[in-house]
Amino acid sequence: MKWFYTAAVAVTALLMVACEDEPDKYEIAGGSPTIKYVRMPDPLVADSLLTGAYMDNMICLVGNNLRSICELFFNDQKAILNTSYMTDNTILVNVPGNIPSKVTDKIYMVTSSNDTISYDFKVLVPGPQVNSMSCEFAKPGSEVTLYGDYFIDDPNVPLTISMAGNVAVTNITKVTKTAVSFILPQDAPEGYINVKSIYGNGRSKFRYNDKRNILFDWDGSHGGIAIANGWRKGIVKNDNNSLDGGYLYFGGAEIVGEIGGTWAEDQFCFNYWPDVANGSPELSSLTAFDEMITKYGVEGLQMKFEVMIPSSNAWKSAALQMMFTSNADVTMATAGNGYYSSSTLPRGLWLPWKSTGSYDTEGKWTTVSFKLSDFNKTHEGGASAAAFSKENLKGLTFFVWNGGVAGENCNPVICIDNIRVVPIE
Repeated sequence: MKWFYTAAVAVTALLMVACEDEPDKYEIAGGSPTIKYVRMPDPLVADSLLTGAYMDNMICLVGNNLRSICELFFNDQKAILNTSYMTDNTILVNVPGNIPSKVTDKIYMVTSSNDTISYDFKVLVPGPQVNSMSCEFAKPGSEVTLYGDYFIDDPNVPLTISMAGNVAVTNITKVTKTAVSFILPQDAPEGYINVKSIYGNGRSKFRYNDKRNILFDWDGSHGGIAIANGWRKGIVKNDNNSLDGGYLYFGGAEIVGEIGGTWAEDQFCFNYWPDVANGSPELSSLTAFDEMITKYGVEGLQMKFEVMIPSSNAWKSAALQMMFTSNADVTMATAGNGYYSSSTLPRGLWLPWKSTGSYDTEGKWTTVSFKLSDFNKTHEGGASAAAFSKENLKGLTFFVWNGGVAGENCNPVICIDNIRVVPIE
């Protein structure tokens, strides 16, 4: 009994200490809340009162007895409450990111006694954001997909799409919040694509059929170079798999899955080494490229090209090494392949199979893009310490090799067309 009494006293003391250690423990209040106004969270702009806010933005509710709120709704969408940001007079909360099914333009505060108090407040939905396109050089009459966000097809105000010059898209095949598919009009012109919803207008961050600075198109039809220049000019084909004429073909050999992979230059490489005296100019001296470098800088540019990989020849190992080169690295007069493994030559690496173990495009042409600022890797995937500037943009090599990641043995076919450098918009 003495031991039991002593233990009971000790437990009571611990509970008293625990209570003393949590003097600010959050407790739900009784009664009803009142919102006086809504403002931005930043105290420096606290005098800017809000009557509405965009989804996912944080706002501050100011009022009385706000700890009586157990649940908070914006229209019919429930917000996440964090008691660490709730006091009697203020609540910091993010506007829910889901589009409301029923728009009432009100905040609903639910108390512990299930009373509901409303406050007038609008949830603002952005206009469509058009970030990318499944294939920027798709043929008229084919189905394409735009990717982005806020593609809202309201029953009363349907989503609409128009090409440059107000050429209307008349056949929209599928709409989700983040993607919309449609059939390209027969008269689809080069330029931006516009998407309009009940919430506003959005213009694409790219141009359809963009021919501003095509470096290699493998047939000269878009003003690009038709054939590379170096020991490996690449295999060029023009057949039923063509996107729009000639294209670069990589394939015809097995690539082993071990790190380093297979050195197969003949099957999986092309070089472009400047040879000005014999008509192969430095790429960065081409008028369109030179103007873009001057205007946007390397940081403001991106490489794009179209790729097609059949399902029967999926890609499962090695990286596509994308190497812009300077004349100090290689020219036709100083030919050599030592720069392939140079740890000081920055490059871009593409390993689309890395996360899933296998990659193909189901035999369809699709557009890929890489910021030139991401051309900062070594051939094994490490960080290159070398700077990347205009001087690096005179030559170009693509080579499927290494990448520093183990994969599976495979016999990939990788078709590439319309290699270009354009501004990041």
